Amino acid sequence: MDYAKSFSRALQGIRDEGRYREFADIQRRRGQFPDARHFSADGGDEDRREVKVWCSNDYLAMGQNPVVIAAMHEAIDAAGAGSGGTRNISGTTHYHVQLEAELADLHGKEAALLFTSGYIANDASLSSLVRLLPGCVIFSDEKNHASMIEGIRHGGGAKHIWRHNDLAHLEELLRAHDAATPKIIAFESVYSMDGNISPIGDICALAKTYNALTYLDEVHAVGLYGPRGGGVAERDRVMDRVDIIEGTLAKGFGLMGGYIAASADIADAIRSFAPGFIFTTSLAPAIVAGALASVRYLKESGTERARHQERAMTLKRRLTEAGLPVKANPSHIVPLTVGDPVRCKALTDALMARYGIYVQPINYPTVPRGEECLRLTPSPIHSDAEMDYLIDALNTLWAEMDLARAA
Repeated sequence: MDYAKSFSRALQGIRDEGRYREFADIQRRRGQFPDARHFSADGGDEDRREVKVWCSNDYLAMGQNPVVIAAMHEAIDAAGAGSGGTRNISGTTHYHVQLEAELADLHGKEAALLFTSGYIANDASLSSLVRLLPGCVIFSDEKNHASMIEGIRHGGGAKHIWRHNDLAHLEELLRAHDAATPKIIAFESVYSMDGNISPIGDICALAKTYNALTYLDEVHAVGLYGPRGGGVAERDRVMDRVDIIEGTLAKGFGLMGGYIAASADIADAIRSFAPGFIFTTSLAPAIVAGALASVRYLKESGTERARHQERAMTLKRRLTEAGLPVKANPSHIVPLTVGDPVRCKALTDALMARYGIYVQPINYPTVPRGEECLRLTPSPIHSDAEMDYLIDALNTLWAEMDLARAA
């Protein structure tokens, strides 16, 4: 077995397809978002240039918020750097306890459980739920995130994939199972690549009719929607009808980590049985303290949410007016369709090299082949002038590369 050749062949395959991923070496400038420094792959610390970030998932720029940063400094001074262990072995600090209580309150649930990432939260929770419910069948939306898909696979139980947001298809699948069969409907609120929003209330109604639990991923909605940032379910006033809500601290809240909010027994069962929770070091106190400050801040302030929605809608309108192919959707997601991995990469390379605009190409497997795109994420502090500059750059490159315009 030639191991080196096997790895080389695999890498060459994705290079040939045009979807080899390169990381941009950037450093955000505190207090000056969306400004960042981009470091050359060939140079040292001095070989850098200023760029504007247009693809961050720190949607509200809470990672730059002075209240959040101050809380993190205070936690480092008070508790030091790391947590010191797993949650079971010295890694449950008072910050963790406070944040779980704050998240439970945010979603109107009895309890919440912190994980090291949203990916781990989905993987650990869904796989454990299947094992805890013998004979359980999962009904998964076809556009669910990779972390949900992995969690369902790891659970090892039966599953059905229902067509995206197609309630008739979901009901058809549910109807085929006995009422006594344990069932979980797994879906998202905001789908992060095309920006669609699910009909949460209608899905919950089906769950009640067919005796199923609901598992809702609100990763791209928490902090961003609802009067207190509880997500689309809060906005639509159906939060109490969802059994398990999964969220992240790494997007709207600007830090890192993931969580679930549910009944006390569900949270305790996952806490007690999920290897992905039990056997990993807990989040550092400074990160948890920052997240705690962010959640509390966004419960009280709707200014960032309102400005974020306005910026996203404005950018969509202006891109559409420019004839650029924005995929229509009702959320803050701004996908610009390219439809080819090689040209998508060439476009983002040119944006960075010629204009100092950082946008990451989105290729397979994040999106299906043929749906390659730029995913733009305007924040509350992207200015009109920065939009002007972005659209002028896109117009120039779109023409040069002879890319398809909107119909």
